[in-house]
Amino acid sequence: MNRAFNFSVKIRPLALAVSLVFFSHESVAISPVLPMAPLLAIPYENERILDWERYIFSEKLDGIRAIWTGTELRTKQGTRLFAPEEFIERLPDYPVEGELWAGRGTFEYLMSVVLDKTPNTQEWKKVQFMLFDLPAHQGDYSARYQALREGVKEIGQTQIQIIEHLPAKNEKAIMKELERRVRLGAEGLILRDKNALYVSGRDEGVQKLKVTQDAEAQVLRYFEGKGKYKGKMGSMLVKMDNGKTFKIGTGFTDKQRMDPPKIGSKVTYLFNGLTKKGIPKFARYWRTDMTKQ
Repeated sequence: MNRAFNFSVKIRPLALAVSLVFFSHESVAISPVLPMAPLLAIPYENERILDWERYIFSEKLDGIRAIWTGTELRTKQGTRLFAPEEFIERLPDYPVEGELWAGRGTFEYLMSVVLDKTPNTQEWKKVQFMLFDLPAHQGDYSARYQALREGVKEIGQTQIQIIEHLPAKNEKAIMKELERRVRLGAEGLILRDKNALYVSGRDEGVQKLKVTQDAEAQVLRYFEGKGKYKGKMGSMLVKMDNGKTFKIGTGFTDKQRMDPPKIGSKVTYLFNGLTKKGIPKFARYWRTDMTKQ
């Protein structure tokens, strides 16, 4: 049976019917328990944060973001995830949001488990739902985080946990912590404004901080390789959301060059800043997230 957390503040009024347009190519019908499209982080920039006392931080988990609507588990794009019943029955009867996670460096494995429409109960036991927000809660993040902490404690299950947040203090301390965690295999950090409300879309209340930047682009075509890559994919032409195109030729394994991402699919790449023409510098392939196709 699903559990209900005890909120000390009101829950947002829920719409009778909701049809949300996600980043995929179609409109996805979502349970009316979910009141809005998800809150998304913006990249951190120097001097953007003036009052560090307002911010707390957590590790940016390299998992699959998921929203429990109160009745169904879905990705942020709206794709339904078919978790085992024993996993689902531990969740409350209204929205919670977090990362499905199996540990650092396990993204490919995690994707194979989570996207299986016939869930493998044994494999799902290795997956944790690391919660970080309550989309229907009317309070600021400080209140949402406290309510979430109390709810997770009430559930009392090792697979359902909260992502721990700590005071950000200042930029110097955050950069030092970023460097330390990246050395241990972390993807980066997430900064959250304790006073921010949950809003739809990208907002300064949530900022992501990484050593390298990442973005998504659509695959347009391939170019055959030369030398040791002859007969394989050498590089691919991709298109950014703003319509600009560029090539990605590094970051691929030999297996990926033999069987590259499909034309029309979206790939995630890493880069280090932009040129004056707005083209990513040192772009290299990172992965293809099948939850975003």
